[in-house]
Amino acid sequence: MRRRPTAAKDYKEQTTTDDSDNVSGHPESEDEMDEWLPDVKGMNVSRGRKKKDEESEKSLAPKCTTKHKDPKPKAVRKPRAPRILKRKVVDTELQPEDPREKNKSDAILQKAELQQVRVKEERQSICMDDAFRNSTSTTGVKCEEPSSSKVPSLVKKEEPEDDYNFDEHVQKKQKTTNSPQGRPIKVKSANNLRDELQMNWDPIQVLAEKTGVEQWVCVNISQLIREENTIPFIVRYRKELINHMDADAVRDVQLALEELCSLAKKSQSIAQTLKKEGVLTSEVEQALRNCRNSDELDHVYAPYKKGSKLSKARRAKQLGLEDAALALLQSPQMLELRSWIKPDTKGLTTLEEVATGVEQILADMMAKDGETLTYIRSLCDRANVTIHSTVSKTALKEQQLQHNQADQKNKPKDISKFSLYCEFTCDVQRIQHHQTLAINRGENLKILSVKVNIPDWVKTDFCRWCVNVRWRPQGFAKPELMKILSDAAEDSYKRLIMPLLCRGYRTKLTTNAEKESVAMFVRNLRQRLLMCPVRGRVIMGVDPGYRHGCKLAILSTTSQILHTDVVYLHGSGRNREADKLRHLMLQHGCQTIVIGNGTACRETEAFFADLIKGGFFKPLDVSYCITNEAGASIYSVSQEAVKEMPDLDPNLRSAVSIGRRVQDPLAELVKIDPKHIGIGTYQHDVSQSLLRAALDGVVQECVSFVGVDINICSETLMRHVAGLNAGRARSIAEWREKNGPFLNREQLKLVKGLGPKSFQQCAGFVRINPETVRSYGLSQKMEPAAGEKPSAKKSKAKTSGNISNQLNPLDQTCIHPESYNIAMRFLSQICGTLDQLGSAELRQQVESSVNRSGLEALAQSLNTSPETLQLIVDGLTQPPGFDIRQDFEQADFKQGIVSMSDLHSGMVLTGRVENTALFGAFVDIGVGRSGLIPKRFITLEKLPVDKRRRSLALGPGERVEVRVMDVDLVRNRISLDLIRVLR
Repeated sequence: MRRRPTAAKDYKEQTTTDDSDNVSGHPESEDEMDEWLPDVKGMNVSRGRKKKDEESEKSLAPKCTTKHKDPKPKAVRKPRAPRILKRKVVDTELQPEDPREKNKSDAILQKAELQQVRVKEERQSICMDDAFRNSTSTTGVKCEEPSSSKVPSLVKKEEPEDDYNFDEHVQKKQKTTNSPQGRPIKVKSANNLRDELQMNWDPIQVLAEKTGVEQWVCVNISQLIREENTIPFIVRYRKELINHMDADAVRDVQLALEELCSLAKKSQSIAQTLKKEGVLTSEVEQALRNCRNSDELDHVYAPYKKGSKLSKARRAKQLGLEDAALALLQSPQMLELRSWIKPDTKGLTTLEEVATGVEQILADMMAKDGETLTYIRSLCDRANVTIHSTVSKTALKEQQLQHNQADQKNKPKDISKFSLYCEFTCDVQRIQHHQTLAINRGENLKILSVKVNIPDWVKTDFCRWCVNVRWRPQGFAKPELMKILSDAAEDSYKRLIMPLLCRGYRTKLTTNAEKESVAMFVRNLRQRLLMCPVRGRVIMGVDPGYRHGCKLAILSTTSQILHTDVVYLHGSGRNREADKLRHLMLQHGCQTIVIGNGTACRETEAFFADLIKGGFFKPLDVSYCITNEAGASIYSVSQEAVKEMPDLDPNLRSAVSIGRRVQDPLAELVKIDPKHIGIGTYQHDVSQSLLRAALDGVVQECVSFVGVDINICSETLMRHVAGLNAGRARSIAEWREKNGPFLNREQLKLVKGLGPKSFQQCAGFVRINPETVRSYGLSQKMEPAAGEKPSAKKSKAKTSGNISNQLNPLDQTCIHPESYNIAMRFLSQICGTLDQLGSAELRQQVESSVNRSGLEALAQSLNTSPETLQLIVDGLTQPPGFDIRQDFEQADFKQGIVSMSDLHSGMVLTGRVENTALFGAFVDIGVGRSGLIPKRFITLEKLPVDKRRRSLALGPGERVEVRVMDVDLVRNRISLDLIRVLR
């Protein structure tokens, strides 16, 4: 399929800046649009609706720049007629026309075109290297902070009488057969979002502008979210509807949608308030409906707020001067201001007061005019607008009084923390996100004073344009009237428009900075949670300390507590404590030591390293690693820890948590508030609602994508699975205790409170491991318990009459129950069986079939989408117990480097990234203090190819080789330069 050069160039730019999934692939011209439309005749059409589907299919690919409208019936267009005919003409000139040859050439051309738009196959639902994609590459403009008003919650209370019916595909089956990536596919929507919001703008169009996502994708995401689908479910099982976007990009769209819904709700509330007060005019109502952000809404509502002074324009209107202002613009030759003078009325006693009132009304009209605001913003876009911060007068006064007031002694220290911003000026287009957050923090502490500077020429140009273009009188105006108009333009800019612009700049900078900071939190948390577990080892967790000793906890291979103790490794009895350690490790067969990275970490590490080097633990082959212990102390005194380990001292609980963080990082870290596990920066300076929503979302994604064994996972871990919550997790745990292990996913339908929607959302992320079931030894006892269920439950939806109590091998895969029928038909096609699940033989059969027929052709033959078939292929070929988490690697430190005094400039070391911030990455190099790689040293040529599209490209847990640039012993700082990322 040939493409125009411009379109090909745009496509190439998108593929280089976006992820490999090619999120956007819209053609640029109407002719090329035809090439992206499906062959209507070749699609599977549902019963008796072929004609209707043909017409609707033709309206599925609107241009990105067009306004979203309801599809209108169009004349039937011949697909790909111009280009195919052109090629045929060339062929007929060279060769005699033969019907058989003609059909053969047509088939070849169509096959070639199909191959060019073939979907890239995905082997996993989430990939560690691309787990965090730069949201600007996928979504362009980032959404703003969500407000407290939300779109309906993702999970609702289920009605038990609903029917569980997943035998047929839901809406995606109707429109997605033979759908190449990048082609518009629409969910059938019963509700119109625009009618619900009742605003003058199209919410889908605004959503697309805010996020940079195609309109058809925005339509689908908004509909899926309003139908209470969770993001993990959408990303894994509805890929074709969202054009293969990742979870972060979908969350951006969700947050932007929530913000628009909140804005619309606030606008309607304000309108109702003003209507009750009797001040709502059609002009004000239209202004409220035209607002696209909170700043514009506040700008319109400010004069009418309770408690605020009556605006100058409203006072002038009450005096009846609005007609005079309109006359100045429409018929100035007929206006005589002296006739409006009323000596007995305050505000109209003199000509100057009348002129001032007219001027104030005109200024208010200008400040609320959409075209005027658009023009002033276009001027500011071309201007060098800067943000400037200085030390506030309050801070200087308190600093001067510090010697006389004891409670002010810490103020100089606070000011010194903001020394970089005491005289700081930067272009608003170039300021870094961490600088914005630092300035905001200083301003909130009343240490800094911040203002936005707009060049004077903007005001001059604006006033000239208002007088001569937009607000020019329609007729001859006397010089005194023109002066009133000119003064009105200047007053409008200075008193009304400039504060609005400054607030807009500050809001935009803060919103973007918060989003970047939250995005950094999200990526750090995702990599921390997806560290690969160390299975099959007995582990000793060590919480190091000096005076109070090192707390020990020996854990079994299944994380059960075998022994706890306290040893004093840094005192006079080191040898005695070493013998005690050797006895414990030999007794329990422990060969792996996990040391927390807190106080006394390096000394404890040196102690164990010397014992291992000297062969003290022989015949055991002992090794150790260091893990981040952030949040362990907080967890040790939490209600969760008390409930789990009621008889254990809190200090020993910390050692248990440290050991379990290596055995299964995901299962342990979900017990701790994400803000307390040592990731990201400026966590207290960003929107807490935005941060909480994002961190909770990424925990849910990680738990869901990894999957949970429903028969052994904790209630805490279970509540983070998509579609479940604390109540449903508790019900599942109670059902499991009462009836024994789940034998298949279908038995989840018997759990109280787990309705059809919750089952649909969670079923694909729940695993039934046959080995776990057999370990219970209760498989034979399950049948009577299930048989008693109908008599105990009156609800028809909770009866077990149609639910099998047999194991289903597909329940241990990522295949969703709604696709089981397709999976069985696919196995039948390739002559495979469920007994071969995950075997090399079945993998060879699947790959052979896909290579021979192609994924798209196989999907069409099975009446499904290529994305669904790819998930089925992955589920059938992945080995039992497949885990998407990356391989675990021990920290690699250079020998002899244990303190900052051992460092010098130019030294090359290896270490592990501990945390990343907006300004760089912190690396643990084994000296008790993390070094910082500034952002400017993390360049593309130093990174692996698969990490070059990610913000900062580094994340917690990654091993790097660095060069020491500077060691500041006084300030306790180490500056590093990145050499390469180790694999």
